[in-house]
Parts: sequence; structure tokens; C-alpha cells
Amino acid sequence: MRSYENEPVIISREVRAVMVPSGIEMTLKPGQTGFITQALGGSFTLYMEGNLFRISGEDADAIGKEPVMPPELPPNATEDDVRRIVWDQLRTCYDPEIPINIVDLGLVYDCDLTTHEDGTRTVNVTMTLTAPGCGMGDILVQDVKEKLERIPTVRCANVELTFDPPWDRSMMSDAARLQTGMF
Repeated sequence: MRSYENEPVIISREVRAVMVPSGIEMTLKPGQTGFITQALGGSFTLYMEGNLFRISGEDADAIGKEPVMPPELPPNATEDDVRRIVWDQLRTCYDPEIPINIVDLGLVYDCDLTTHEDGTRTVNVTMTLTAPGCGMGDILVQDVKEKLERIPTVRCANVELTFDPPWDRSMMSDAARLQTGMF
């Protein structure tokens, strides 16, 4: 994705947003102005009126950007194809304050797929947060659920949040530790 950081934006239509880090849902109004602070994983974090707000990539048109399209499965997709797309989708989930995806942060503890007789699938994810009191926890869990349920054939994504074991920086990928300077 192209870097949009610090690009000014004007809200062109009412759009659902989530305040960062409190997780409070709000509606941004046409004419409000701000700057993009982060554009990762198909979501945008905006700095407006002294606050940070996250909007979904599906609503990118509200800030003059192309909406993010759902993932596609190849014809005759195998279980491995679906599993790869599930992990690719998980890598599009970011904490709005940390520019590293939840997989590289080490927040995903388990991801399991179940295929049903009708060919649909259920995805079960067990994940954690960097801190138990994170105000964005419910929003991040919902983001994971919504992005997984956009995958063709996935009829349900269950996301369980756990703090056992608690997250620590040793769970991060080497690339994530290098990016954050946490070696």
C-alpha cells in the first residue's frame, strides 16, 4: 500500500470511525479535516481535532481513497489456499497505534479452520493484546472477525481473546523487533 502518512484529508460523507485508543465509536461529519497518520492493512488512522480516529478500508472513499476490496479465492481453491488467505488477512490487522501487524507482533496464538459439508468454513482464532487494559481490544477483535469473514467460503470467524500466556516482546517476529528497536 502506498504511504499516505501526514497527507491532509477532508471527510466527504458521514463515516463510522473508532476513537483511538478508547475504542469509542463515532461518526465523522462531512467537512471535518485532518491528516492520515497510518494507512496499514486497509485501515486508516486519522489525526483530527486533537484525536486519533480509525476508519475501515471499506469506507476509504470518505477520505478520497479507493475502498479496499475483499480477498479472492482462486477457482478450485485448496485448503492450503484458504489457510494462506486467512493468514494474509490476519496480517492486514494492525493496532492503530503500532505500525506492525498482529501476526508479526505475536498476538495470534492459534488459528484453526474447520470445513463444513457444504464447503463453507469456520475460522477459530485465539489471540491476545500487548496489554490487558488496551482500549482497542474489542475493536481489534472485531477487525479480525470482519476481515476473516470477508474471505469467500468463510461463514463464521470466532475470535477468542486470552491473556494466558501474557504477551511479551519475545513473541514478536525478528522483523517486528528490528522495526521497533526491541532487540
